[in-house]
Amino acid sequence: MAVSSEGTAAPAVEAPLTLREAQVFEADSDSRAGRLSFCTKVCYGIGGVPNQVASSAVAFYLQLFLLDVAQISAAQVSLVLFGGKVFGAAADPLAGFFINRSRRTGSGRLMPWVLGCMPFIALAYFFLWYLSPFTSLRGLWYMTFYCLFQALATFFQVPYTALIMLLTPNPRERDSGTAYRMTMEMAGTLMGATIHGLIVSGAHGSQRCEEDTFPGQVAVAPSAARLYSTAAAVVAVTYPVCSGLLCLGVKERPDPSATASGQGLSFLSGLCLTVRHPPYLKLVISFLFISAAVQVEQSYLVLFCTHASRLHDHVQNVVLTILVSAVLSTPLWEWLLQRFGKRMSAFGICGIVPFAILLAAVPTAPVAYVVAFVSGVSIAVSLLLPWSMLPDVVDDFQLQHQHQHGPGLETIFYSSYVFFTKLSGAGALGISTLSLDFVGYEAGACKQAEQVVVTLKVLISAVPTCMILTGVCILMVGPTPKVPRQDTPRPLSLRRRTSYSLA
Repeated sequence: MAVSSEGTAAPAVEAPLTLREAQVFEADSDSRAGRLSFCTKVCYGIGGVPNQVASSAVAFYLQLFLLDVAQISAAQVSLVLFGGKVFGAAADPLAGFFINRSRRTGSGRLMPWVLGCMPFIALAYFFLWYLSPFTSLRGLWYMTFYCLFQALATFFQVPYTALIMLLTPNPRERDSGTAYRMTMEMAGTLMGATIHGLIVSGAHGSQRCEEDTFPGQVAVAPSAARLYSTAAAVVAVTYPVCSGLLCLGVKERPDPSATASGQGLSFLSGLCLTVRHPPYLKLVISFLFISAAVQVEQSYLVLFCTHASRLHDHVQNVVLTILVSAVLSTPLWEWLLQRFGKRMSAFGICGIVPFAILLAAVPTAPVAYVVAFVSGVSIAVSLLLPWSMLPDVVDDFQLQHQHQHGPGLETIFYSSYVFFTKLSGAGALGISTLSLDFVGYEAGACKQAEQVVVTLKVLISAVPTCMILTGVCILMVGPTPKVPRQDTPRPLSLRRRTSYSLA
């Protein structure tokens, strides 16, 4: 205390805070504000489980179901897969457009989209695996429900992943909530293929053909159709259960940026800007090849084990090995990305190449399990790497343009990346399945022609190999994007990291 000339005590004037002290005080205040409870994080993570469970089952088993149970031609299967993927790709920018313009309701702005899509996506998923009674229209039946499933899954996933931004203003809590989501989604991916595979394992056993006295095509066993319907019902139930827990445990807060000034770019205008940015263009082109290779490998591995080798009884265990190794190796890849850099870690994707060729040459059970383990490790880094590199690319764009284009450009980077990779998967799966029709694949047959066996070997070895090597070579060419220093504010990067799923 200081004494005035009148002898009274005058209050001391506190010295102003330094910039460093102000930053520490602000960071401490932010860390205390907007904390999410453990229950909220768990419920938020559970909300992402159904889409991953369903997508995992579709990735490994849908093609086998359409060819051998629904018994539609390979050409029709090609159209179903291509049409569904294109619908999913087109739904991504549409979802962002409509959701960004939706009004807040009593339950929030994003939650109504999640809850509104839930019953319809559950029904679409169930009927996707239901054996249509209209034999002559089965191709149209499965095309319709696969397109509906892909589009509704996008309208479910986009608001769900963006929901973390409206749960708390605290960046650390957002990262923590996202970590819970990623953990639950990985568990959902593992659960989907495991549960679905265990239920339908009896529909594709070797005894199905051994008991048949006539060569060639066999009739669809009622038990096989029932098994697939049961598996579909079990997975479909996860949508209302998990969405209910999400609604009960998560409370959406008002969006603080809803009244922010500044008009973002339209999708087409922003797309024209982003595709002219060289690091982004290089990243997208490289992962067009890599992601398509991963999807082809996943889709044809089960068909290869069923029709091109004597691995009928190992299909479920091989798929389980892939998923377990992918889940377990993800933390290791995260550490390697930080330790050795992202470009060096990209070579880990190439690990699948020699082993895929080995499986095509020596299709035995021990080789299949080794290949499955290595495939899971490579798939993990192929999924993790682009979402780790995208923030660097966007930061590099912003450093060059210095906020010249207003808000919303980060979302355009992400949505356009998802759009292009879905299109590449659609083209790869459509063309490769069409090749089976050209070589005479017979739906439901116990023994396929030698040309079909050779084609399946090419589809799990040579095709992914060429795509992966091409993608990695493109990724290695040219300079790396500039990354801001660690002391640079990162709120936009945090928003980008929590806006889209790995699925």
